[in-house]
Amino acid sequence: MSQPKSVAIITTSTRTPRVGPHVAAFVKSLLDDAAKTNNIQLSPVDLADFKLPIYDEAIVPGMINPTQEDSPRYSHSHSIAWSAEIKRHDAYVLVIPEYNYGLAGGTKNAIDYLMHEWKGKPVAIVSYGIQGGAYASEQAAHVLSNMKLRVAATKPQLQFAGAHGPELVGAMLKGELGEATKTSWGTGKAEEILKAFEEVRVLLEEEPVVEEK
Repeated sequence: MSQPKSVAIITTSTRTPRVGPHVAAFVKSLLDDAAKTNNIQLSPVDLADFKLPIYDEAIVPGMINPTQEDSPRYSHSHSIAWSAEIKRHDAYVLVIPEYNYGLAGGTKNAIDYLMHEWKGKPVAIVSYGIQGGAYASEQAAHVLSNMKLRVAATKPQLQFAGAHGPELVGAMLKGELGEATKTSWGTGKAEEILKAFEEVRVLLEEEPVVEEK
């Protein structure tokens, strides 16, 4: 059997309390069987572990290419660690929150830290929020596609059960993912999440075309 492809399931929320790790774990649980069947290794990655400040390197990310020996290098340990983590995966599932009708600042900052590490790789976007994170999903797709990632067409949007009820309050104030929400997503969103992952799998089999600038 060939070497398995590595797909990172990235929790991109960083503020606390946060329900993001539970959302990412739920998504991973739905994908585990499909990943095993297709010789794919799912790797949980938590952005909060890297403690990235607002971008603080002396040169822009597009100038840093870890695959080239003569390229400039990152100078800070957090940048080096984040670059190495993203570089080692073949594709990604970004689990993103929506804050104030848009992409969270921490999510965008983490994307902006790198350029060549992302380029050409497949990515699925799974958003969550009061309205399912539709605005954040749209913004992320625009950003990532223009950065030359290959974005899966299916973009699941996960809304908490009961709209503005106890499930949402528990998620926002306690970082809890309620049982009603998990049941709702399991019956109403599992197929869509699996479809997005299948699109990533197909993209992994295609040869990427990356325009170098």
